Amino acid sequence: MYGFVRVAAAVPKVRVANVGFNVEQILSLWDIASEQNAAVVLFPELSLSGYSCSDLFYQERLHRAVEDGLSKMVEASTSHSTAAIVGAPLWRRGRLYNCAILIQQGKILGAVPKSYVPEHKEYYEKRWFSSGLGIAGETIKILGEDVPFGTDLLFDGGEDLLFGVEVCEDLWTVVPPSSYQALAGATILFNLSASDEIVAKSEYRTSLVSAQSARCMAAYVYASCGVGESTTDLVFGGDCMIAENGALLERGERFVDESQIIFADIDTQRLIALRLSEGSFADGELKPFRRVEIFKIPEISQLNRHIDPHPFVPSKKSERSRRCDEIFSIQAAALNKRLEHIGSKKCVIGISGGLDSTLALLAVYRTYLSSKRDTKDIVCVTMPGFGTSKRTLENAKKLCEALGVDFREIDIKDACLEHFRQIGHDPKKHDVVYENVQARERTQILMDLANKEGGIVVGTGDMSEAALGWSTYNGDHMSMYAINIGIPKTLVRYLVEWAAQEYPKIASLLQDILSTPVSPELLPSKDGEITQRTEELLGPYELHDFFLYHMIKSGTSPRKILFLAKTAFGTKYSEEEIKEWLKLFLRRFFSQQYKRSCMPDGPKVGTIALSPRGDWRMPSDAEVDEWIKDLERMK
Repeated sequence: MYGFVRVAAAVPKVRVANVGFNVEQILSLWDIASEQNAAVVLFPELSLSGYSCSDLFYQERLHRAVEDGLSKMVEASTSHSTAAIVGAPLWRRGRLYNCAILIQQGKILGAVPKSYVPEHKEYYEKRWFSSGLGIAGETIKILGEDVPFGTDLLFDGGEDLLFGVEVCEDLWTVVPPSSYQALAGATILFNLSASDEIVAKSEYRTSLVSAQSARCMAAYVYASCGVGESTTDLVFGGDCMIAENGALLERGERFVDESQIIFADIDTQRLIALRLSEGSFADGELKPFRRVEIFKIPEISQLNRHIDPHPFVPSKKSERSRRCDEIFSIQAAALNKRLEHIGSKKCVIGISGGLDSTLALLAVYRTYLSSKRDTKDIVCVTMPGFGTSKRTLENAKKLCEALGVDFREIDIKDACLEHFRQIGHDPKKHDVVYENVQARERTQILMDLANKEGGIVVGTGDMSEAALGWSTYNGDHMSMYAINIGIPKTLVRYLVEWAAQEYPKIASLLQDILSTPVSPELLPSKDGEITQRTEELLGPYELHDFFLYHMIKSGTSPRKILFLAKTAFGTKYSEEEIKEWLKLFLRRFFSQQYKRSCMPDGPKVGTIALSPRGDWRMPSDAEVDEWIKDLERMK
């Protein structure tokens, strides 16, 4: 389903050297994974025997018990399309290997030996096990069958699933085997582990898993031995987690005395797209791998994964606060560098009393405070026109007065009427000419005033407006530095909210600005009230930002974006509403590229930007038809 694959990490109850008991626990969890339509379920290192058997690994009786256990698992698996990865000791040519074994539908499909066998501090595995490092193209006899054996195995489940397996210490080494597995195309990496619990190790282990998933642009599934292992010298907590591209999707509970299993739905299509468009993934060293085909995996009918409706905005308040502070710091550093480079003291900015110009002013204000500049060199101009409301005009004045900047008011109505006369336009005709004349008149005033003052015009437009082309070409579309251009509309709101906490003296004023409807205020106001509401014309910005994120970040198809939006927003919007606004977004995004092709400089603040000089290079006359067709093909 749209490239989503469900995986599971399981930690069964374990009794040391009691293979029969351990197999029963594994089978019970395997049944649960199968009922939940997991493609693969992962169990801990040496999960059949128990990790802490020590010199019992030398005992033939233990190995006969492991063989019997594997036989029982293979027999039980005939009804499972869910593949299981279990850990067991395997003899081969006079050597003992610590192995990951893949079982599915009555067959052992492959065995991967541990590459890096630890021999330090509390670990002394080399006493029993040999390293599998470098073993490639080999087979091993298991239950009378020749099974692919080596560290060169990848398991191929079709279009949406290619995965690799490594064992415990392999992750902790300088270059984990999973790195090469990922470079060879594996999007999901599994690790059977036996990681003991000592103070602070859990945090480091989590950072390893998350970082490896990010470095490999992959999902990383991890399961470690539980508390049933021997506590002669060590304690095992049964840690299990599933990460995707640096984000921890699911985490089990440590020190649980019962079996546990966790699930996560991995977006393999997104991972592949990220590898194509981000980082230096394609420059990595390719090593040869054998691909072992597995049987058809279960399909999921309902997504079991949180899809954030506001992907540009951190969901946790504490993280959001840190992010807002960082964004303002990026804006301030960017603008200060530009001012220093051109030798200018003054910034000229148009203030409407709306969200975007408020954010731009706050960013400029932060710049001047942090660089110890005189805030009187911030020239703020409000330019009331035919659609300016009393509320926004009053808020613009109060904000500038409160911040102690150089405030000026220039009415543009007479100048616009004169221009209408010059070009022969009837001012009673409220069309695009009527609106754009006002926008360009304001830009002309700002540009000329900047020349007069020896300053630069700071733009107020945001990334959402750039994506939709919601600006007047060579009007508000243009500035000498576009300080908000890397910030989407949904994030603008949170930045202004954060500023309200930072500047208590203007908190109530900022709250009123936040509650003001988004509007260009270009059509005549009625009794001083706003008559033009942007989201009634364009659709909700939260939807457009959602579309923008998934289209640019992952190259996601329109059909999948629609599916993700339905999942993220639930019943807030109907499928038909989302579909129609998505079509509008696509049409405007394609048709308005020409405005982005000559957009001013401005700082990138997040992982997505639309600058034609870096992040987004698109022909101005590209056709949208194939993207619209993708939506129309849906039943």
